[in-house]
Amino acid sequence: MLFSGIPFLFYFLPIVLIVYFCVPKFLKNTVLLLASLIFYGWGEPVYLFLMAASILLGYFIGMFIDKSKTKKMKRLWLTLSVISSVVILGFFKYADFFIDNFNAVTGLSLPLLKIALPIGISFYTFQILSYTIDVYRGNVPYQKNIINFATYVALFPQLIAGPIVRYVDIARELETREHSFEKFYLGMRRFIVGLSKKVLIANQMGAVCDLFRETSEKSTLFFWVYAVAFAIHVYFDFSGYSDMAIGLGKIFGFNFIENFNYPYISKSISEFWRRWHMSLGSWFRDYVYIPLGGNRVRFSRWLFNTLVVWMLTGLWHGAAWNFVMWGLLYAVLLIGEKLFVKKLIDKNVVIAHIYTMLFVTVGFVIFNAPDMATAGKDLLGMIGVGGYALSNELTLYHLSSNALIFILGIIGATPLPRLLHTKLAEGKAKNVVAIIEPVACVVLLFLCTAYLVDGSYNPFLYFRF
Repeated sequence: MLFSGIPFLFYFLPIVLIVYFCVPKFLKNTVLLLASLIFYGWGEPVYLFLMAASILLGYFIGMFIDKSKTKKMKRLWLTLSVISSVVILGFFKYADFFIDNFNAVTGLSLPLLKIALPIGISFYTFQILSYTIDVYRGNVPYQKNIINFATYVALFPQLIAGPIVRYVDIARELETREHSFEKFYLGMRRFIVGLSKKVLIANQMGAVCDLFRETSEKSTLFFWVYAVAFAIHVYFDFSGYSDMAIGLGKIFGFNFIENFNYPYISKSISEFWRRWHMSLGSWFRDYVYIPLGGNRVRFSRWLFNTLVVWMLTGLWHGAAWNFVMWGLLYAVLLIGEKLFVKKLIDKNVVIAHIYTMLFVTVGFVIFNAPDMATAGKDLLGMIGVGGYALSNELTLYHLSSNALIFILGIIGATPLPRLLHTKLAEGKAKNVVAIIEPVACVVLLFLCTAYLVDGSYNPFLYFRF
């Protein structure tokens, strides 16, 4: 079930809201859990058993860690949690990748398992791991109520594509949380903004990317149009989902962490990753990078730590070499920045921003390629290698017909709309804004509905992960 789908918007969500706000406080988590299981099982009910097994493992291991009397036993249970999580995730996500590469190296022809990837498994696996690790570290007590724990893992607003919500951040809200008309309105407003980002901008840019892949009439300019279109698409697709998740969380009384902070205004690669997919970046920092020693180690070990973290970051996104290369590209860029590049780019803000966005855009070309061969052709096409014309009529047609979306996407990826809204809402026009804002939300919802009814392109990019 998609957030940006008619069944969710006009059937599932209204029914859940009505039931949730009608039941007494002690049943609210139960309602959310049942709704989350229905939401997840809508498209692939068989994987509900996998999720249930993961929930039970996480729940009982957390309990055994807390109850163990010795550090050795606690470490043993934590090791079991890490191994079981890695095995489950590895089997469903990476088995065919390793078999395929094993066949390529050995010359054998072992059959691929062709297992469908359970949606959201990367996200809820990391959430369970963060819970057991934090219980082991003594950061949180184990959750005694299995309904509350299952609700944390399966909570449908952030289940499919994040943000990666840590148990420590919502432990109190699982027990008791506040509901108000103001939070409901703010949550609904945030949800509609995210839906609009997804439907009105991300989907349109995604369609441009598909047209690029399908046509044989490519040009050097079209390669760049595609690269910029995908950069806009991936940002508005994923940040739009995060906005919807955060908005839904607020409606139900939860305060989820922010996942994006205008990454495209960054002036360095390190700043970009402090602003992009922040929940994933902080997860790898706290549960992988720092335990490996972080940067408080000798230089060679720091290089090793950085390469490991970014290789894992790439692999987390997908079982293919282009994701590994994408992750390692960022490792090289971050190492280079720390050693010498940062000193050069800090002298000129414009050059720093151009440098950052150039490599981010190149990185996304690698990220979105179906294989490394295609990634190589796309990158060569961007510099005019391959016998392509500089431009052609088809390129200019798609560029002109989507010019407004490109402009909206570029402006919308900056803080300008938010700053303008804040200035108006806190200035002399605040009474006007208070009237116009809910009307604008209704209009946006109507436009999104019209696009969804009329259109066919509506996938969520991060469902793949």
